[in-house]
Amino acid sequence: MTEPTLNAEQTNQWNKPPQGQARKPFLLRAMSRFWQSLWHGKPPNLLILLLSMLTALIMVIPILYVVVQGWGAGTERWIQLWDSRIPGLLWNTLSLTAVVTAGTILIGVTFAFLVVRTDLPGRKWWRLIGALPLVIPPYVGAMAYIIIFGPTGWVRDWFGSSPVQIYSFWGVVMVMTMFTYPYVYLITAASLGRLNANLEEAALSCGQRYRQVFLKVVLPLLRPAVGAGAILVSLYVLSDFGAISIMRYTTFTAAIYYQMGSFDRVSAAMLSVVLIAVTLIFLWMEWRTRKNIRYSQQGGTYRRPLTIPLGRWKPLALAFVFLVSLTGVFLPLAVLIYWSLLGLQNGAIDASFWEYTVNSLVVSGIAALLSVILAMPLVYLKARNPSLLTSLLEKVVYSSYALPGVIVSLGIVFVFNQYLPMFYGTIALLVTAYIMRFLPQATQAGEAAISLVSPRLDEAAQSLGHSPWKSMLKITLPMVLPGVLAGAALVFVSSMKELPATLLLRPAGYDTLAVRIWIQASEGFYHLAAPAALLVILVSILPLRWILNKY
Repeated sequence: MTEPTLNAEQTNQWNKPPQGQARKPFLLRAMSRFWQSLWHGKPPNLLILLLSMLTALIMVIPILYVVVQGWGAGTERWIQLWDSRIPGLLWNTLSLTAVVTAGTILIGVTFAFLVVRTDLPGRKWWRLIGALPLVIPPYVGAMAYIIIFGPTGWVRDWFGSSPVQIYSFWGVVMVMTMFTYPYVYLITAASLGRLNANLEEAALSCGQRYRQVFLKVVLPLLRPAVGAGAILVSLYVLSDFGAISIMRYTTFTAAIYYQMGSFDRVSAAMLSVVLIAVTLIFLWMEWRTRKNIRYSQQGGTYRRPLTIPLGRWKPLALAFVFLVSLTGVFLPLAVLIYWSLLGLQNGAIDASFWEYTVNSLVVSGIAALLSVILAMPLVYLKARNPSLLTSLLEKVVYSSYALPGVIVSLGIVFVFNQYLPMFYGTIALLVTAYIMRFLPQATQAGEAAISLVSPRLDEAAQSLGHSPWKSMLKITLPMVLPGVLAGAALVFVSSMKELPATLLLRPAGYDTLAVRIWIQASEGFYHLAAPAALLVILVSILPLRWILNKY
């Protein structure tokens, strides 16, 4: 029995559009098919897509402007700058980054292993204490160590001379290492806590000693975590300005800041192009190391990690964690508390102090609020309408997070001075810089929260007549609010601590706590700087619980 077929006349009749409806041109039909295929048959709400694209433009335009300005400076200026400054700055920056990264890996991995995998006494407390340096800005830590080991510091007063030359390469290495190792420590500790005990037991059953098991089994499995922490440390050292400037060490970020201060924006843009290239090389190297690494564990056979008895090594392990905690937490806090008490006795908490505090709270609060508003459409788009375009927008938004604040500030100065002069000299520049620097924190927190909300809830709301925009506001946002607030808290605290962008972009006379700490510490007025530094640390503790829960 043959199937019925349509003749030519019937086929033409079938292909005709419904009566009263004109057939779409071929180009429009092709574009419509492409649009549907791009979003896998689920195109997003246009308003959500436009807001996400606007956010990406805000993040990328200032950076592109810096690159264009620097690249177009002319061959002669590039040759002159390369002969005079770039080689020295490259050596200072890369050598500091390499040594600090190596030091943080050594300290972070050792500390994480001791508090997660061994029977170290009081390891729950040590685990919390090990994360506390994360809330102490390195420029505050630098101030504390200058007070202790500086030419007129406590050690010199007690012993007549200081064994540590704090204004030196190794002094900067010590400070940067002690206040950035938690990046490696937290991520490594999280991975150690999830390793499967079966892997280690299998190696031990083959007659291997645990030292060999650690080197051949555990450490290779930790490579992705250690690499992630190391790249965070490297990017931080590349972008840091406060600590290195207080300690009189010159890297690219300091040089860019000083060029901006002398109103030589072209040279600042040229140095920024080199630093952007260095940052991209670091990111590419990290990507290459992870490219072919694939580790997975079977959930059905998972067993909790082994607890390793320290035995006769227990006193040495306790000495290690105590020394790290003393250097990174106890000593800096003791110095700040001492000088804060002196500041209270000498009237440091005056009207100016509260003015700086209010300025910090206002501008950081505005930045946190706007970051959440800008992040939510992008988070919703990525979770509900994944596509190549969504991935591109996400990478653009994350791009400025990897760049130093001075580069972001330089791009904002160029754009606002050229196209938005009515906002120049207002806090709008500061807020824009904070959003560009820390919006990925709000985005990351929102992504973690929305991943726990089933997309079927949105589909049910839309089937009842709600638009994607209304379903996001009425259904998704209330359910992800705790995660969104955590992201806002991270942006708020990071904005309060941000120094280079604030120094470059603040309106005249609009000082914040971070600016006053840097200025007063640079001039040796430690009794005025310490109360502000202590307040910044106390505020920074707020999101620490969220970070510890995450890692």
